Amino acid sequence: MGIVKISEQLHDEVRKTSSVMERSINSQAEFWLKIGRLAEQNPTLSYEQIIEREMRSGQVISVRLIGE
Repeated sequence: MGIVKISEQLHDEVRKTSSVMERSINSQAEFWLKIGRLAEQNPTLSYEQIIEREMRSGQVISVRLIGE
């Protein structure tokens, strides 16, 4: 495990978002890092497509809401 230095402003955003998403601050930051890396590696995919691909790779069945 390493240490990543980030601005106080970004840390504050991670803290607030982690509370809403019910993740630890570290888990929220790791999620953003992972999604950002995947977005850079796959610039033609939308956020939703990236999440769907990750769910499939983890063998998670995603359920679509009615109307989507």
